[in-house]
Amino acid sequence: MGLFGKKKEETKSCCCGGACTPESMAQAETAKAATGVKVLGSGCAKCNALESVVRSALAELGMDTTIEHVTDFAQIAAYGVMSTPALVVDGKVVSYGKVLSKDEAKAVIQKART
Repeated sequence: MGLFGKKKEETKSCCCGGACTPESMAQAETAKAATGVKVLGSGCAKCNALESVVRSALAELGMDTTIEHVTDFAQIAAYGVMSTPALVVDGKVVSYGKVLSKDEAKAVIQKART
């Protein structure tokens, strides 16, 4: 009877389906610790829209900060983000899964920077 057979061994895999190497994970962790503003996402329309909104919010706040658009899934997974687009300010995820309005973006950036 196959119902009461041995349990299948569960294989552990990382968030990217097992394509990670120790070097790529170390790079992802170092990039995560860097300060600045990052938009995490694959480069879809929503990710690009969030980047545009964040650029205009930073301009209105008078902050001269560069925005990095991260498309590497190993780096995105290092932040623990499961739904994109996501916004990271100074290494801390402040929004994920939606495109913020300009006022929302200004509020979360100010809150994260204080």
